[in-house]
Amino acid sequence: MKEKSFFHSVCALAIPVALQSMLQASFGVADQVMIGQLGGVEVAAVGLAGKFTGIFNVVVSAVGAVAGIMISQYMGQKNTAETRRSMVLNLRVCLVLAALFTLAGVAVPERIMSLYIEDRVTVEAAGRYLAIVSGTFLPAAGITILSTYLRCMEKASLPLYAGLASAAVNTGLNWILIFGKLGAPTLGVTGAALATLISQLVYFVVIFVMYLQYRERAENAAPGPFAWGQYLSMLMPLLVSEFMWVLGENVYAGIYGHLGTDASAAMTLTNPVQSLAIGALCGLSQAAAILIGKRLGDGDRETAYQEAKKLLLYGLAGSLLLSVVIFSVSPWYVRIFKVETGIRELTEQILAAYAAVMPFKVLNMIVGSGILRSGGKTTYVMAIDLIGTWLFGVPLGLLSAFVFHWPIPLVYLTLSLEESIRFAVSLVVFKRRGWMKQLKV
Repeated sequence: MKEKSFFHSVCALAIPVALQSMLQASFGVADQVMIGQLGGVEVAAVGLAGKFTGIFNVVVSAVGAVAGIMISQYMGQKNTAETRRSMVLNLRVCLVLAALFTLAGVAVPERIMSLYIEDRVTVEAAGRYLAIVSGTFLPAAGITILSTYLRCMEKASLPLYAGLASAAVNTGLNWILIFGKLGAPTLGVTGAALATLISQLVYFVVIFVMYLQYRERAENAAPGPFAWGQYLSMLMPLLVSEFMWVLGENVYAGIYGHLGTDASAAMTLTNPVQSLAIGALCGLSQAAAILIGKRLGDGDRETAYQEAKKLLLYGLAGSLLLSVVIFSVSPWYVRIFKVETGIRELTEQILAAYAAVMPFKVLNMIVGSGILRSGGKTTYVMAIDLIGTWLFGVPLGLLSAFVFHWPIPLVYLTLSLEESIRFAVSLVVFKRRGWMKQLKV
């Protein structure tokens, strides 16, 4: 594939994914501004509830990643029967996981939230929000797999349209239900949760209709016996990896929460900016997983390796540019929130620390979530994540917060140093090429 055509293929996949993530994040900024009008407790409550939903999102994303590996490689092999079976199987796995998380979130929401913060008022507000938002888990499972399938078909613009419709509904309903507009009751945090639930249902309905319209018809011949050993060898390391990574993120959230409500609120206010920044470049990770996966499925290892290197260079250039932007706009960003001055100052300082480590975060996303996974050797990704998070990130976070008693911006910067360790190990694995495998049928 020539450079120009490869670049165009990357853009065709990466830009819609990036736009979708950025649009959802920008609507998230609007949502955060509206919730921010309610006060620091409400901001912290929504952020902490998001930590638990984040566990679900990451675990289900692991299944979606395996689906992407299988679908892209089998599309590269032009095996429509295995492509279809890969989607259906992973959809069923996602739905089972979603049902388990829904049960936990509805049954014991306050008990879950008390793991993150001790303040009773915040725990109760977060619990009310979580109990409703847990209803989004089942539709989110379907969205994950159907979006993966459409992107592997290189129809990445379709999930973008569905996501845009969902984000618009979410923002409009937030305005109506949080503040009691257009004759609706003033529901505050509960209104925000209901808006999220309804918008996710809209998202699922729209993307399901798109899937029915554009799905490929499987060949008449039935697929052969399913390679369960190969499937589990991809899925289990990713589940362990993603679960342990997000568990580490929740340990970080617990550290922030125990540093006080102000610290937790400040971290929550940085989330939209972080989502926008990562969203702007997350399309490169999706493009890597799909394009490199198809190359490996077709048996073209050398082209796959060279194109992977180009994707890393694209990510480095983009992340450095965005770091400069974040440094520049953070003083203006914090002024839009009606929170205490101390929370604003902490938010600005945390954003400065985030900008400093962002290039490593982006490169890790591309190499770990895209390139190394594309060949199905997910044990490499698991090992790298465990080393970064649990040997470096968590110990550094605990030491800086509870032994050295540093302020939260410095705690965040210290524990984020694990990103550089993670990238160094990933680069060694990448250059050795052991990840470049073709899936068996």
